Amino acid sequence: MSIIVQKYGGTSVADVERIKNVAGRLCRTHEQGHRVLAVVSAMGDSTDRLLKMAHEISAEPPERELDMLFSTGERISVALLAMAIHELGHEAISLSGAQAGIHTTTTHTKARITDIDTRRLSEALDGGKIVLVAGFQGISPDEDITTLGRGGSDTTAVALAGALGAESCEIYTDVEGVYSADPNLVKEARKLNAVSYEEMLEMAATGAEVLMLRSVEYAQKYGIPLRVRSSFSDDPGTLVKEEDEQMEKAVVSAITHTEDESKLTLLRVPDKPGIAATVFGALSEAEVNVDMIIQNVSEQGTTDISFTVIQDELPAAQQALDRICDELGTAYIIGEQMGKVSIVGAGMKSYPGVAAKMFRTLADNDINIEMISTSSIKVSCVIERAQVEQAVKALHAAFGLGDD
Repeated sequence: MSIIVQKYGGTSVADVERIKNVAGRLCRTHEQGHRVLAVVSAMGDSTDRLLKMAHEISAEPPERELDMLFSTGERISVALLAMAIHELGHEAISLSGAQAGIHTTTTHTKARITDIDTRRLSEALDGGKIVLVAGFQGISPDEDITTLGRGGSDTTAVALAGALGAESCEIYTDVEGVYSADPNLVKEARKLNAVSYEEMLEMAATGAEVLMLRSVEYAQKYGIPLRVRSSFSDDPGTLVKEEDEQMEKAVVSAITHTEDESKLTLLRVPDKPGIAATVFGALSEAEVNVDMIIQNVSEQGTTDISFTVIQDELPAAQQALDRICDELGTAYIIGEQMGKVSIVGAGMKSYPGVAAKMFRTLADNDINIEMISTSSIKVSCVIERAQVEQAVKALHAAFGLGDD
């Protein structure tokens, strides 16, 4: 029998009735002859509530204890879901990440999966049980509970699908699939029937929150088809898979955006070999993810270097830059109220003029571009945060991505 892995987000299990709904879905899949494993997130906004309580106790709670705290939310979800499945007459077993054999690095709150011991999972599946795994967590070599960071349950699901050789992995959420833009922002946004791994990687990296970047990386690595679906309908959703000749290669498939960018500029940095390595090495050691980087033309032996980070990582970036600036005898400035808008599409590889059309559209809407980054299927622009919504709507219309 084939293995189907399903992942259910926090909104899918936000209350008892929704948990019962998920239990019914899992039982129906099991009754169709599949071995079923589900990865489940914490109920609703319970992780946010736990974080709020932690900060009411401590301004800087220890990250080890945060992981211990955060991991409880998913364990509550899988235990309640197992009870609901038993009530429907099926066998189920709930497991924490550690019990499921998920081994990670030692980095608390941002751990990465290093290995999965599937013996217990396989035994339970072969025994006819529906297996429920708490998402977002694992265990380190020090035998500490770790969490995987934002989108960790998606990553858990895809990693388990790869380790078990699953037929597919279904990501259930509160939207019908992957859209041409955020449907909360653009009412004309349309659902995409299929996108390639390559497109989805760019979309996830540039702000599409329906799937997290690491989960798409795992899916592509193991060749696991991903299907993004709603927990509240039978719509087939969006299939994410390897690009093939039958897939429509739209010039632009989607407009994505973020509103949590900060731009930092190092001023009058010595223009000599090794400086960039020093700067970005320090940021890497501080576990700061840098996005766009621009270095200006050298003048009188110095240059300016600008780069972007997400808002949450700004304090860590500032601490690293404070040390670097003391060493280099320079300074930096911060632009906090920034956002990013991107166009993504496999057809951009062979269609000239796409970037020019994007820049013209932004100019026509009096939107200034601060930074630009490109790949073969993506163009991203950093702009003022207050203009992001206007930019998304204008680009979506300019490239004709609406339902009509």
